[in-house]
Amino acid sequence: MTEASSYRPRNPGHDYYGRGVYLVTLVVSGRRPLLSQLVSPPLATKPLQSGPLVLTPLGEAVHQAWLQTPALQAKHGNHVAVHACICMPDHFHGVIEVKEPMSWSLGTIIQSFKSACTSRLHELQGLPNASYRPLMVDCQNPNTPSWLREKAAHHHTEGSLLSVLSKKQRQEYYAMAGQQKSPLFDDNYDDTVCLDERHREAMIAYVHDNPRRALLRRMLPDVMRRSLHVTIGNRSYGTFGNLFLLRWANKVQVQCHRRHPATGEPYESTAEYTHQHTHWLAAILGGQTVIVTPGISRGEQMIKNECIENGYPLIHLQKEPIGPYWKPELRRFEACANGSLLILAPWNLDEMGNVAGVPSDSDYSRFHNLNTLATEICTFSGEAKIIKQ
Repeated sequence: MTEASSYRPRNPGHDYYGRGVYLVTLVVSGRRPLLSQLVSPPLATKPLQSGPLVLTPLGEAVHQAWLQTPALQAKHGNHVAVHACICMPDHFHGVIEVKEPMSWSLGTIIQSFKSACTSRLHELQGLPNASYRPLMVDCQNPNTPSWLREKAAHHHTEGSLLSVLSKKQRQEYYAMAGQQKSPLFDDNYDDTVCLDERHREAMIAYVHDNPRRALLRRMLPDVMRRSLHVTIGNRSYGTFGNLFLLRWANKVQVQCHRRHPATGEPYESTAEYTHQHTHWLAAILGGQTVIVTPGISRGEQMIKNECIENGYPLIHLQKEPIGPYWKPELRRFEACANGSLLILAPWNLDEMGNVAGVPSDSDYSRFHNLNTLATEICTFSGEAKIIKQ
């Protein structure tokens, strides 16, 4: 994963030549808003298709290139289908299905799509196709590095041959030649592998719902804020949601065993849990109470879900980091939009140390350490300091 796109690498060990369904995300180089514009209608309570989006001519071309992918790939013997796509201002989401095992990998197909989009970008700018533009035309600058002059001279009869350049060399070339000659999308892309039919439907719904989510973040900045580094006490967190919840005076931690220490039965089935749940609910309904939990055990998950479903104030700690483009899934996203949720992801969780001799990078220690952090959050009474948005 590069810092430029901040998206995770593709899944190691997965067979990208075989059948499968994928949610693919491509980021426009430099996060330039080239594909569309968001309009701002009244807030919608249900997912929208593409109503809030107005595609640019380039966005229209990218959309068409995606729809044409199955027909173009069929010419090479690759049987794929596309199920959804959305051109956000500075990134693209699409769901693609590989229907039969291929001689090409998914990565090769996505690269073909990206190249077609870049060609259309250059065409709209009045530039020759990047695949065939000789490197020599960009070597008139006196600051052209010697290695590029040598490659241009050696391959002057064979088109640009950008493919023979390493990633670092391409970056140096584009920096010298100008951004308008760079590819439309970042080198890397993100793919999420579909697990089952329900997951596939969720992927498609996520693609269609992207414009509405983007509008919510724009129109509700105070409760939809994503911050990469926030100092709370002596620790640093990535956060998403309503930071104001940290200021509430009464914060109640929910921590449950998986099983009752004496009987071994599921803890959420015990009278003790019922008693605790009654106490938690009374505290919430009494006002000015925020539930704090990582939601790990079944009992913790139940109260976490109850808060999300009913709009009760909740601070949820998670072990997954929050990066520049991280977003929560739909249920937690909606809770953030309602102002009732703050998600905290501690940086350097594995440096908190082991628990009961279990390595700190195990889920056992991570979950115990998250509960330790929940205790700290409940006693925190100062001001959170935003270091980096």
